[in-house]
Amino acid sequence: QVHLVESGGGLVQAGDSLRLACAASGLTFSNYAMAWFRQAPGKEREFVAAITWSGVRTSYLDSVKGRFIISRDNGKNTVHLQMNSLKPEDTAVYYCAADFWGSASVSEGSYEYWGQGTQVTVSS
Repeated sequence: QVHLVESGGGLVQAGDSLRLACAASGLTFSNYAMAWFRQAPGKEREFVAAITWSGVRTSYLDSVKGRFIISRDNGKNTVHLQMNSLKPEDTAVYYCAADFWGSASVSEGSYEYWGQGTQVTVSS
């Protein structure tokens, strides 16, 4: 059974940094593209960042480019999202997702497995 478990969320002030982690089990991690999505209160879930199985290719939501960095460690079955210069509009539940042999798609429908999410709250 596949499990994706997010951690690292919390309450921070604008301008602070957070590093989210997603630990994967029950799958061959290096066969999957990984992504982060987020859902703010009253809004639909949106793509944030993705990385291919090798880590060579990444993609980002325009509003987080230059502030967020996605990375992965295939030896530890983990993907991270380093979030810098956080803004109140980054407040959301952040979800980790896995796409078998994916190409770092921005489409939610491309991802087969999802975690339960971790809350990130940025105060102004």
